[in-house]
Amino acid sequence: MPEDTEPVTDDLLVLLLRQLTVESDRFAEMFGEAHGLHRTDLNALAVIMDAARMGDPMSPSRLASALHLSASATTAVLDRLERAGHLFRDRSATDRRKVELRMHEKAREIGSEFFQPLGRSYAEAWRDLGEDERRTVARFLRSSIAATVEVRGRLAP
Repeated sequence: MPEDTEPVTDDLLVLLLRQLTVESDRFAEMFGEAHGLHRTDLNALAVIMDAARMGDPMSPSRLASALHLSASATTAVLDRLERAGHLFRDRSATDRRKVELRMHEKAREIGSEFFQPLGRSYAEAWRDLGEDERRTVARFLRSSIAATVEVRGRLAP
C-alpha cells in the first residue's frame, strides 16, 4: 500500500516515532564518536544550549535534574566537557554563590558543522508542507514529547 494512502493509525504513528528516535540516536552516536563525547555529554550540551536559547542560565543542579543524574555523575560530565573545551563554569553575575554553565564557541561550531546538514535535509523533506500542515506536525511533536515526559515521570523510580 503506498505511504500516502495507508491508514494513519496510532500504531503507525508509534512505529514512525520509534524509527525516528532510533535514527536520531544513531546520528547522535555518530556525532559523539567523531568528537569523543559520551551520549550523556551530548544530552548535557543540548540541555545547556536550549536553556541559553531561552535566556535561562543553566546551573549544575538544574542540569542534574534535567538529565536525572546524581550530583557526582553531573560533576563527572561537566569535568569531561570542560576538559574538552566545550563549556565554561562561570559565577553568576547576580549571585556569586551560584555557578552558571556556558557553552564554548568551539562546541557551538562543532555542533553547527555536524547538525546543519541534518537541518537542511529536514527543511528539504518538509518544503512541500503548507503552514497548516506544519502547525499540525508541530502540535503532534509537542504532544508526543509531553506524553513521553509524562510517562517517563510516572515510571521513574
